[in-house]
Amino acid sequence: MKNQTKIGKTYNLIIQLAILVLAYWFIYDQIFGKKNLPRILQELREDLSKPDVIWLMCLVVFMMFVNWAIETIKWRYLMAKIERIGFWRSYQAVLTGVTVSSFTPNRIGEYFGRVFILNTGSRIEGILITILGSMSQLLITIFTGSLAMLAFIPLFMAHYWSYNGYLLYAIGAVVIGFNALLLGFYLNVSFLSTFKEKILRNGLKRVRKFFRIFAFYHNKELLSVLLYSFLRYMVFSTQFFLLLRIFSIPIPYLDALMLISLIYFVMAVIPTIALTELGIRGSVALYFFGVYFSNQQVMSETMNLGILAASTLLWAINLGIPALVGSVFVFHLKFFRKKVNNYHS
Repeated sequence: MKNQTKIGKTYNLIIQLAILVLAYWFIYDQIFGKKNLPRILQELREDLSKPDVIWLMCLVVFMMFVNWAIETIKWRYLMAKIERIGFWRSYQAVLTGVTVSSFTPNRIGEYFGRVFILNTGSRIEGILITILGSMSQLLITIFTGSLAMLAFIPLFMAHYWSYNGYLLYAIGAVVIGFNALLLGFYLNVSFLSTFKEKILRNGLKRVRKFFRIFAFYHNKELLSVLLYSFLRYMVFSTQFFLLLRIFSIPIPYLDALMLISLIYFVMAVIPTIALTELGIRGSVALYFFGVYFSNQQVMSETMNLGILAASTLLWAINLGIPALVGSVFVFHLKFFRKKVNNYHS
């Protein structure tokens, strides 16, 4: 038994060190591997010499803590079904998830990085619950992005097609119908517990039992989770706007929210791997801001650099820094543990 415990601790340490190496390598590559990094740093140094910009930057950094605090509250609220977790420990789990997700496709490592901090709760159920929380965030991204698209098309893209009002009505009907379908699925996610009984009735018994977790969430709870996701969405969208102001991009708040919603929407529907996400985000941002400012004929190379700088800095603040902080808590992860009896509240 002692030998098994020692081997388990050794494997645990090896996995923890592997996570740290991959995370640090990825963050280093994303920040120092950018060709335009010197120009972005020069731009940032010039802007930070202004007193009002320093306050804006402090606000953006403060909002990073608010952003992940809201995510912590949401995840802790969902996880209470299988294990009661304190806020600080939940915060550690969320940041550790950011660390693990930094080098995985579409950040799927986030699901695993969080649940290995659990003491008693089922890890498989924890992953399913974390996916449910991510689903709520994705829904907000799709809802806001699709509505922003309905505003963006008639204002900035009508000249690309033989445009008429009926086309917009048709697109609007499709968007509203699709969003209603997604919302209906989300609010009735408990059907998955029945679905598994019918589909997996004759096999995969070990898999079947975990899907029961979806039956424990009621509409009121799911709507509360959706509200948390919306609040978080508004926080990091406003951060993006403030960074645009720091880099002197002249755009009103509501117009910026429209473009930012479109950027997040496109990023949500395009499968990416971590190594290319930042580059794709910058390209998508340049496209939508380019269309917006082309009407005003004010787009310039300096503005392009400012948009890229804002996008890069947002990634560094909201993902890079949390990933570094979360790396401190990687050693709290328990990949091997004794079997425990799970409970549901």
